[in-house]
Amino acid sequence: MTTRDFCIKWLAYGLALLPVWLLELFVLSRYPFMGIKPMLLPLAAVAVAALEGPSGGAGFGLAVGVLFDASAGLSGFGVALLTAIGLGAGLLARYVLRQNLLGCFLCSVLALLLLDAFRILPRLLLELAAPQVLVTMAGKELLWSLCFVPPVYLLFRWVFDRVPKATVF
Repeated sequence: MTTRDFCIKWLAYGLALLPVWLLELFVLSRYPFMGIKPMLLPLAAVAVAALEGPSGGAGFGLAVGVLFDASAGLSGFGVALLTAIGLGAGLLARYVLRQNLLGCFLCSVLALLLLDAFRILPRLLLELAAPQVLVTMAGKELLWSLCFVPPVYLLFRWVFDRVPKATVF
């Protein structure tokens, strides 16, 4: 793959990320369903990781983590976690599961559970809220976010089918 092909491929993924990010940031966050806002950026990182594998997933997860931190007001936490999620989802999809919608869905479940665990655990330890309230909210957020796995995956699958691929000899 030439440098030009490489740049075109990742620019296409970046452009495909833009509507997902805008939908999460400006539409779904302003009109929450039953008070719940879905997380679409982690789904985008998992979708690309499932399609591109561990190295592409980690790199895209790093970029998505920057947007995630900027949107959520976190301080570096999202960058590290989404990079690890991209790497893990890429490894799982390539070597354990399949690189298809089902594999992406299963990786998305694990990614969202991991994100929610890291968001809930400090609140539980500091006793800022009742455990049943936190778990209920996380469960609703997980289910609402999972509804968006098929359209997010299909968007990135559409890009994947049209971008240059590495030549393997």
